[in-house]
Amino acid sequence: MTSVLYDAPGPRAKRRNVLISVIFFVLLALLAWFIWDAMDEKNQLEWALWKPFTQSEAWTTYLLPGLANTLKAAALAMVIALPLGAFFGISRLSDHRWVRVPAASVIEFFRAIPVLLLMLFANEAYDRWANLTTEQRQIYAVVTGLVLYNASVLAEVVRAGILALPKGQSEAAKAIGLRKGQTMSGILLPQAVTAMLPAIVSQLVVIVKDTALGGVMIGFTELLNSRGTLAANYANPIASFIVVAIIYIVLNFILTSFASWLEKRLRRSKKSTGAVLSAEDMEELNPAATGGTYGTGAGGSI
Repeated sequence: MTSVLYDAPGPRAKRRNVLISVIFFVLLALLAWFIWDAMDEKNQLEWALWKPFTQSEAWTTYLLPGLANTLKAAALAMVIALPLGAFFGISRLSDHRWVRVPAASVIEFFRAIPVLLLMLFANEAYDRWANLTTEQRQIYAVVTGLVLYNASVLAEVVRAGILALPKGQSEAAKAIGLRKGQTMSGILLPQAVTAMLPAIVSQLVVIVKDTALGGVMIGFTELLNSRGTLAANYANPIASFIVVAIIYIVLNFILTSFASWLEKRLRRSKKSTGAVLSAEDMEELNPAATGGTYGTGAGGSI
């Protein structure tokens, strides 16, 4: 069977694919055995090192509070960075130079600076010029750095998503008399959101992981920082690294799974129903296009 993109594999190709798959799984099993053997040789598989994770103290005292701070900082950064990124992304598409150039300058400036440097600068600025406690200063610095960097990246995602739409969408909107603001909010953005969603979710996953930078450099008590305290108390650094890595994997898997579900639902909801708009519907949507508001006399004649 042949498709537009490729020819269906024949018997030889199928055998080759099976052989490659078998080799891959054998190599993967060998790698897993090598890691297991190395950890066993270093006594990292002893039950005493893993036992703390079966007790509530390790979770309620260290991991769960750190995870809560991670989610809190990531959620704040997401909530602020998404609309800010959309604003600057749309502003960069403006027809007005006085709007487009400053927006492009802000985007390129903050996108070029490492997020860690932004966190350090914000932490120093809050320490010098704001009357905050240590905990407040740390989370504010982390959120500020994440917002400034990721908003600039999301702005480019929004701009690329809108530009990827067919030009006929904008031309059709102009043909029925819609202004650019109406075209952007009612036609382009709703369609672009579905196309942008995978890239947006990828950036949100980056935000969750980048909270760890604040823990390493400015002492923010997020998940990875809390792991260090736990490992110092229980003397199990390797085990604690593995557990925290699994938590990050599960957290990001939940986020990407939710985004996939949301994307499918958005695509289904945007499928055409095949309904045809009547003249009354068009006049209600845009009276100017049907002559409803341009009357020169009492009868509304043009």
